[in-house]
Amino acid sequence: MPDTNPPAAQAGNSARRKKIIFSLLGLLVALPVIAIVLVLSFDWNRARPWINARVSDAIDRPFAIRGNLDVEWERPAQAMTAAERTWRDQLPWPHLIANDVHVGNPAGLPAQDMASVRQFSFSLNPFALLQRTVGIPLLRVDGPRVDLLRLDTERNNWTFTRNQERSRWNLDLQRVVLTEGVVHIKDALTKADVTALVRTLDQDPRYGIGWTLDGSYNGAKVTGGGKGGAVLSLEQQGTPYPVQAEMRSGRTRIAVEGTVTRPSKLAAIDLKLELAGPSMDQLYNFSGVVLPTTGPYSTSGRLTGTLGEESHWVYDDFKGQVGASDIRGRLEYATGAPRPRLSGNVRSKQLVFKDLAPLIGADSNAAKRERNADVLQPSGKVLPVEQFKTERWNKLDADVRFAADRIIRDTAFPISKLSTHLKMHNAVLTLAPLEFAMAGGTVRSNIRLDGRGRKGPEAIKAQAKVAARNIDIAKLFPKIEQMKATVGKMNGEANLTAQGNSVASLLAGSNGEFKTLISQGQVSKMLLETMGLNVANIVITKLFGDKQVQLNCLATDFAVTNGIAKTRIFVVDTQEALITVAGAINLADEQMDLRIDPKTKSLRLFSLRSPLYVRGPFSDPDVSVDKGVLAMKAGGAAVLAAIAAPLAALLPLINTGPGDSADCARLLAQAREKPQAPPPGQTRRP
Repeated sequence: MPDTNPPAAQAGNSARRKKIIFSLLGLLVALPVIAIVLVLSFDWNRARPWINARVSDAIDRPFAIRGNLDVEWERPAQAMTAAERTWRDQLPWPHLIANDVHVGNPAGLPAQDMASVRQFSFSLNPFALLQRTVGIPLLRVDGPRVDLLRLDTERNNWTFTRNQERSRWNLDLQRVVLTEGVVHIKDALTKADVTALVRTLDQDPRYGIGWTLDGSYNGAKVTGGGKGGAVLSLEQQGTPYPVQAEMRSGRTRIAVEGTVTRPSKLAAIDLKLELAGPSMDQLYNFSGVVLPTTGPYSTSGRLTGTLGEESHWVYDDFKGQVGASDIRGRLEYATGAPRPRLSGNVRSKQLVFKDLAPLIGADSNAAKRERNADVLQPSGKVLPVEQFKTERWNKLDADVRFAADRIIRDTAFPISKLSTHLKMHNAVLTLAPLEFAMAGGTVRSNIRLDGRGRKGPEAIKAQAKVAARNIDIAKLFPKIEQMKATVGKMNGEANLTAQGNSVASLLAGSNGEFKTLISQGQVSKMLLETMGLNVANIVITKLFGDKQVQLNCLATDFAVTNGIAKTRIFVVDTQEALITVAGAINLADEQMDLRIDPKTKSLRLFSLRSPLYVRGPFSDPDVSVDKGVLAMKAGGAAVLAAIAAPLAALLPLINTGPGDSADCARLLAQAREKPQAPPPGQTRRP
């Protein structure tokens, strides 16, 4: 078939194709050029109202660019080394510059800025837009100021409403560079008003930004500062970000140094944590962790953890001091429903007994001033009046074991060890058990303090069961030579319930009973001085003078009703006399009203024929002799017979073995054979 297209026609078609191709190429080149020209020549300030409206709607609060808004073109290759450049880096990228930018508070909060920036600028990767990614290699923020505000538990300005619909676009923000700025925090809940000044560190090889802070927190002045990594790299999330910071509030100090992995989400934290202050409970306002009231403390350990919907923290291998006592251990803190939980083990090799006093408010007023206690102990009041902070108990559950290998006291009283298992669940605190090793025996308590849903003077419902078993009297006072020959034992128990909010108010409304029994021993003025029992010291001195007294048996049985402990049985049997005590101890008013009746077993102790009275406040009781009342000559036998039956019933309740209290048992057997005398002032009916 002949060729219908002559050569001239073919040449024309080829020319047209070339023209089309060159036109397309020219258009491809012209489009970015036109775009660049349009971008450079367009007055972007005209777009500010549209941008302000769109951003305000997205973040649900006012947004405004009040200064100049401009777009420039820059080539990334200019800021890169030759080895790092690719052909793409030679192409210009749009670089946005916005001046005088403001973000306001959401509705319901004061009409003021939440944040403002003198200038922020960033380059936009145009190639990333093809993959629905907003790529920002560097965001530079100059002169930022952030004002964080919280009015109550529901209203703050740092919570943003999140769009539940997942966006099809991704944000790739690689680096953030900050120049000098200000962060101000005002929080009504913690009474915080703190300002931090942020600056760039140019000469520090490890840290690139630093800050100082100043203000007040919970009514106390706060100061501090810290450093952060050279550049906040949000792209290299696996690289640990170095942090060093310290904060002081009054005498409380918190210092950290270590690393944070994935700082945008605080995915992993590994820090050396140092804590110090006048009382551990003052850390509550900083951490939200409920800790006991203590004396001055300092600890240092490793803090690791992760943050998230359920965060987990471990304070591991910490060591330190509370008062003059050493402590060490491991604590774990985990968030979650219904409350965060604190668990762990704490041990003290050497515990100074008086360091336990702040736990129940029994420390001195000088110590209370040091730890800024809410109330001081009134003059003349013995039982601690400082209230427990039950309003915090429902903020945390706890399961912590504490043990002390050795206990040191100012006196020779031999409490040798302590151990307890503390649990807190739904504002109910239990110590089960709280156990002391003492003089070859034990004092074991189970204590339950229910602080649920109550405030004021009856915030706590308390139950306490205490049992003292096999206390060796000779070991109670090992430094007293005369006690070495003593073979007696002491046993006792108490069962009390109460409602109050301090040791004083709990005892003031207590109900129950307590009993003690001592079989064989020795009593002297020197011994009682060693024990610090001033009232007993005076009584023994008045009865026997300054000499050793052989004790056969001592038994007490008190009934406690509404804070008044009345004697049911109180008898002391010695080689020379039988002593009975009757009366009441008012735990609410801290008053004693006891009558002590000594009955001699021989005629040589004529001075024992007059009763003694112990009356007055706990802080300064008076021991006096009623010289107008003379004892009956046969009173010893009569009283012994009168108390024999109830005392016999008491013995098996608190004895621990058939060999205990042999002298008391023989005394009761003898008493049961004697006729019971009528009470004083009455005559026997025929």
